[in-house]
Amino acid sequence: MGTRFFGEGNIGSDPTVKMFPGNGNQSPRGVLRLNVRFDNLVPTDDGMVDRGGFWANVELWGRQVEQWVNLYQRGQRVLVSGRMIQDTWEKDGEMQTAFKVQADRVGILPFRLGQIIMEPAQGQANSHPQNQTITQGS
Repeated sequence: MGTRFFGEGNIGSDPTVKMFPGNGNQSPRGVLRLNVRFDNLVPTDDGMVDRGGFWANVELWGRQVEQWVNLYQRGQRVLVSGRMIQDTWEKDGEMQTAFKVQADRVGILPFRLGQIIMEPAQGQANSHPQNQTITQGS
C-alpha cells in the first residue's frame, strides 16, 4: 500500500523497459521506468520560481510498455498519477532509500511538442477525421 500521488514534472533521462515472461495463463508483461523531477513551482511577480521539488523513479506496468517507451523522452513534461511508496535496498552494506511512484497513468503534457500523429483505432480507416497530424499552431 502507498500514498495516493498526483504530480507534474519533467522526465530526467530516457525511459527503460524490462519485460517479464508470463507464467501459466498469464501473458508476458513489462515495466516502463522513468526518472522524473517533480517541481514545486510558485508564482512570483517575475514569473514562476521552483521552491524545492524532488526526484522520483516512476514505474508503469503493462503489456504494451514496449510501444510506450517510444512515446516518452528526456525533457518531456508529464502528469503522473499512482501510488507513492518508499523503496529500500542495500548497497555496499548500507541501506538506501528513495521515493518511487507506481503509476496508473503517465500523461504527456503539450509543452515543447512539435506535432502529434494519431494512429487509427482498430477497424477504422486512415481517412477518419480523428486520424490527423496535429501540428503546433493548428
